[in-house]
Amino acid sequence: MVLQFLKSAKAEPAEHKASAVAPVVSFHGAGRPAWSPRDLGSLTKNGFASNPVGFRCVKMIAEAVAAVPIKLKSDGSVFSAHPALDLLKRPNAIQGQADLWESLIGHLLLSGNAYLEAAQTDEGLPKELYVLRSDRMRVIPGQDGWPIGYEYAVGAKKHRFDMTGHVKPILHIKSFHPSDDHYGLSPLQAAATALDVHSSAANWSKALLDNAARPSGAIIYKGVDGHATMGNDQYDRLVSEIENNHQGARNAGRPMLLEGGLDWKQMGFSPSDMEFQKTKESAAREIALAFGVPPMVLGLPGDNTYSNFQEANRAFYRQTILPLASKVSHSIANWLGEFTGEDFSLGPDLDAIPALATEREAQWSRISNADFLSDSEKRALLGLGQEIAQG
Repeated sequence: MVLQFLKSAKAEPAEHKASAVAPVVSFHGAGRPAWSPRDLGSLTKNGFASNPVGFRCVKMIAEAVAAVPIKLKSDGSVFSAHPALDLLKRPNAIQGQADLWESLIGHLLLSGNAYLEAAQTDEGLPKELYVLRSDRMRVIPGQDGWPIGYEYAVGAKKHRFDMTGHVKPILHIKSFHPSDDHYGLSPLQAAATALDVHSSAANWSKALLDNAARPSGAIIYKGVDGHATMGNDQYDRLVSEIENNHQGARNAGRPMLLEGGLDWKQMGFSPSDMEFQKTKESAAREIALAFGVPPMVLGLPGDNTYSNFQEANRAFYRQTILPLASKVSHSIANWLGEFTGEDFSLGPDLDAIPALATEREAQWSRISNADFLSDSEKRALLGLGQEIAQG
């Protein structure tokens, strides 16, 4: 069945622009287990789909990077129009540039890996680009350890991309991983413990609210004369009832029915004494730290690192958004350059980012007032070059 699928994929007319894995995507099945120490599906569910802090961190970073304007430079000149820019602006029939980048950055943050597929690569630049799900992709290493192919699997259907040719159909962008040669380390894995603490604190608080917020305590058996002990059957039954009906976050604070000389002695702390909220806020800040998002930008209390929101937002762009946008854009430029043999670079346009307007204005003022610099030297210091309308 797999051979028939591969034969049918090769038989498609060359002029038809489509992803090579399009027939595979139509069949939904269980994703491949992640290569990291923690299961990618569980991390994505618990750290992104079910955790507001993780969700907001990924969305903020992905949307911010997708909104960063990209400029193309070649031989010291800045191109305002170029086939590579046109390809990124309209990567495929269903996505625009922002959608493609948001999906690409989202997978990179959630799994530590992002895969971009080049469709229709007969001559020149690819006709279309597609982001492939990282949990469905597997690296096929060669004898020297370098990837010789990638396998994209959905259920029983698989498609293999050959990476031994001059032109590579797959661009693999990964985060740094000190102990893995083929896959990257995601911020979710680094923040896994904080995510568990944050989610557990939220679940525990919810369970306490559902059960009247009653604290735990001790059960004292007094007996008839106040000094008797319980029989084995009575003790076993009581222990079984406590384990089945009163343990765990689901049963937190659940009222208990006492009988036969049993008395309740309150011993636990109240939720305020146990500082659930502070624990939850501390875990939220650790999650934001793993993603590189200042807690102040997320609206988390207790963060005094920056004096105001504008300063925190500039730090967010300088320390997280710009490095990530530069890494991804440079990787894409090197990859696309292999298709045409052209040497060009892609990078963020710093002058078009509102969050950095104050810094760029100060830099422009300093360089413009430097009389000992020529105009060409000033343009070079500002990252500018001769602007060309058509490439």
